[in-house]
Parts: sequence; C-alpha cells; structure tokens
Amino acid sequence: MTLPRTYRTVGLTLRKTPVGEADLVSAIYTREHGKLELLARGARRLTSRLMGHFEPLTLLRLSVARGRSLDIVAEAEVVTAFPEVKSDYAVTARGLYVAELVDAFSALSAPNPELFDLAVQTLEAVGDHPTAELLLRYFDLQLLAGSGFLPELYQCVECGEELEPERHRFAVGAGGTLCPDCGPPDVIVRSLSLPALKVLRLLHRTEAVGRLPDLNIPAAIQREVHGVLTATLQYWMDRQVRTQAFLDAAKLP
Repeated sequence: MTLPRTYRTVGLTLRKTPVGEADLVSAIYTREHGKLELLARGARRLTSRLMGHFEPLTLLRLSVARGRSLDIVAEAEVVTAFPEVKSDYAVTARGLYVAELVDAFSALSAPNPELFDLAVQTLEAVGDHPTAELLLRYFDLQLLAGSGFLPELYQCVECGEELEPERHRFAVGAGGTLCPDCGPPDVIVRSLSLPALKVLRLLHRTEAVGRLPDLNIPAAIQREVHGVLTATLQYWMDRQVRTQAFLDAAKLP
C-alpha cells in the first residue's frame, strides 16, 4: 500500500539541531507516529513563517511532506508554547527534563499515545503548579511504566513473595523490590523505607497527573523517592539525566 505523500499531525518539540545556513532538524513527538525527525527548511531565517516554531516545549499542528531521508515540514501552527512553563528559568528546567526523558525513552516512528498524553499533561500541570515536586516523580514512574521498564513495587523480584512492611529493599539491576532474604549477586541493593514505597505505589496507582493528591511529603522521603526513580531512569538510559543539573541549579522553593 502506497503511503500518502503528505500527512498532518500534532507534535511536541523535544530538541532542534541547526543544519546548513538556515535549516533545522527538529525531534518532535507525535501521538500517531511517535518520534519524528523533521526538516524545517529556512526555519532559522528571520523572514521565515516557521521562525521560532521549533523551540523545545512547543506543541505544533503540522503538515508534513514525505522525503527520501527526512520528512519535510510544509506548514506549522503553534497550538501552545506552554508560556507558564517558559516564564521562569527553574520551571523551564522542569519542562526540558520532561522533553529529555521522552526523547531518551522513545524510538523513531514507534507510536506510544499514552506517552504523548503523559508528556503534554505533565507540562500543563507543571505550568499550573510549578513547585509541585510530586508531578515530576509521577512523570518518572509513568514514563517507566509506559516504556516497559516499571520496577516491581509489590513483591520480591527474586522469590515472588509479597513484601512485608519494613522488610524490603530495592535493586535497580534486579528489577525492583527485594525481601531481606534475597540478594541477587552483582547488583547494587539500596534501602527503601516504608513511606517511600507507599509514595511509589501511590504514583503507580494514580490514573492521571491531574488526580495526584495534595500531599505534604517530608523532604527526606521526597529525596528517597527521587533517588530510586533517578537511579532506575539512568540504569535504562545508560547515562545520567543531563537536565538534572539544570534542575539542581534552579531549585524552586
């Protein structure tokens, strides 16, 4: 079956790369087509109608022509540039964190509608609640779940027994939680408190980012949850999260 020469889609810009004197290649995550790398000809010219459309964290309505190596942007219209997210350096860092992880956990032309919805809804929530740390932890866990890398949180990954309160640990390399009696070789095992495990399970069970309860979680538990999720993300990425440095430098109160 011959594909149509043009198609329309809505996508979130993740990053851009200058090409030649005036062109751009932009990585865009779409609901129907997954991640695309699109050529925007002349988009860096001040007189171009595409000028400024491909800044990261911009939701675009696109008309695209199929090309030999890269598909080519024919038309682009900004749906939203998430102004609340871009109004402050610290909040922008959170948005770029979302974009980096979507980019890292997605393959070209591999649709994942749930991941697209998660990214857009998280950016909207970050704009509305810029200091809510739990939003990003929800994104972290649901990103892992939607990508097939959700760590086990309810039973021991070694023996399969249901975890008992205060008798559990966590090992990224083993796939999640462990009971005290199991210790697979050659993996790093870390402690995991019961309150942190409860927060992780809450993040897993919550159906949408907008349904997160307004909890007053102690800072130490927030750090523990963050540490577990960051270690898991970096294990599967096989590198550090680059935007974490920006988040650390721009800590919100």
